[in-house]
Amino acid sequence: MTMNGMLIPGKTLTGNKSNSKPVHIMSVDVEDYFMVEAFAGSVPRKTWDARPSRVVTNTWRVLDLFDKFNVKATFFFVGWVAQKFPELVRDVCARGHEVACHSFWHRTVYSLTPEEFREDTRAAVRTIEDAAGVRVYGYRAPSWSITKECLWALDILAEEGFAYDSSIYPIHHDLYGVPGAQRFPYAHQLEGSRTLLEFPPTTVRLLGQSLPAAGGGYLRILPLAYTRWVFREFEQEYRERVVVYFHPWELDPEQPRIRDKWKSRLRHYTNLKKMERRLESLLENYSFRPFNEPVESGVRLEALPVLETMRVPHD
Repeated sequence: MTMNGMLIPGKTLTGNKSNSKPVHIMSVDVEDYFMVEAFAGSVPRKTWDARPSRVVTNTWRVLDLFDKFNVKATFFFVGWVAQKFPELVRDVCARGHEVACHSFWHRTVYSLTPEEFREDTRAAVRTIEDAAGVRVYGYRAPSWSITKECLWALDILAEEGFAYDSSIYPIHHDLYGVPGAQRFPYAHQLEGSRTLLEFPPTTVRLLGQSLPAAGGGYLRILPLAYTRWVFREFEQEYRERVVVYFHPWELDPEQPRIRDKWKSRLRHYTNLKKMERRLESLLENYSFRPFNEPVESGVRLEALPVLETMRVPHD
């Protein structure tokens, strides 16, 4: 049964919503400044080793900031980073954070075959787990690239033993997104009676549209007043957790500049000098935890909507 990869509602299982203030989710996509999809055409992967890496210093900066505010987070590692800097993975674990998978080569999922995706994911998990000495249960696709054309990736993630995914952005965007997808956490009902929890990045409804918020360029470029409004909406109206995400390079205004098209440079470099203070403002005013805490102790399948995820078979 296929419908061109659309998400359709299935049986909804209800649970009691807490009246307490939500504890939000903090996440970090651990990649270097030259790995971003916007610069993929200008920075071939074969040149990564020759470029000056700044990911260790920038991630330590993030870790120190989290220590200052007593915040624990989920760090989604690119496998290439974990292989080159295994001590960084161990340091993240030693400070009490969760490690998860952000692919090995930071390639978009929709550019891969199912076999390539499985191989890339296995290589990343093996490298991260070898460095960390712990199991990896979470996945986030590079550039939110699980779209309606490649929802088969969810079956592969479930087959490979992942407990949750955070890759499906329910917005319109030129590079990613599944418009109309569920905006709050839910469970995919997959082949073989498998389930996979989904934690979408944060969106807010305004003028009939789902707008992105509280992560990456949206946190860095949009006014801080907008981000604070989103937190109020989630705490007072939705009673849901805000999923915050960012990259270590976003706290590094001194990073080398890459020459590329103007739109890519605009997205990447705008407000780098302001990002650390904006992040501090969130850490000062809200409570955060990693993904694995609600997965292990707070979120249960019986309290989440279950969606039958219709997709093109991957065999």
